[in-house]
Amino acid sequence: MGQKIIRFSDLTGEHVEDDDDLVRIVVRRHPDLADGPVEIEALAGEVAAVEELALDLVTIELHHPGSDEPRTVVLEAEAFDRLATAAPMAEVLHGAKPVARSIPGQAAASTRAAKERVNYATLANAGRPHKGRTTDAEKQLVRDHLEEINERLAAEGVRTIDPANPEHVARYGLESPARATGLTQD
Repeated sequence: MGQKIIRFSDLTGEHVEDDDDLVRIVVRRHPDLADGPVEIEALAGEVAAVEELALDLVTIELHHPGSDEPRTVVLEAEAFDRLATAAPMAEVLHGAKPVARSIPGQAAASTRAAKERVNYATLANAGRPHKGRTTDAEKQLVRDHLEEINERLAAEGVRTIDPANPEHVARYGLESPARATGLTQD
């Protein structure tokens, strides 16, 4: 038994005879769009006039004094160009200072990270699980104060350092304590 898939245009409901006639449309912004971009399909003929209907738009950010967040405004290029009265907008834009490119929130995130950076080479933080490189100073602290650090970690509800765990032995250079307790083979 075979199956036949019948496809229809999302715009008009018209039957699609040939999949090559379908155009994938991603709607990124629309007043009725609440949960982010969506994808629809339509026949090529149904969207042929879209490019002719397209507007030349300008997206600007207004950074008002005393406001933490800018306001984004989208307007027609022609209306925006009329704002420049001292010189044509093309000249104004050509002589304008470039904006440093950044990832949204990058500056705030790097500032937070700098404030929240933990120094694992201190007795108060050594041995805590972290993704970064284990420094020689942290390794030395763990080797010299293993029992004390494990007591702190247990009190904090964090995993303790196990000299029988090969990952912990490698991470903190615990080969000597592990050998001394007979937990490794020579």
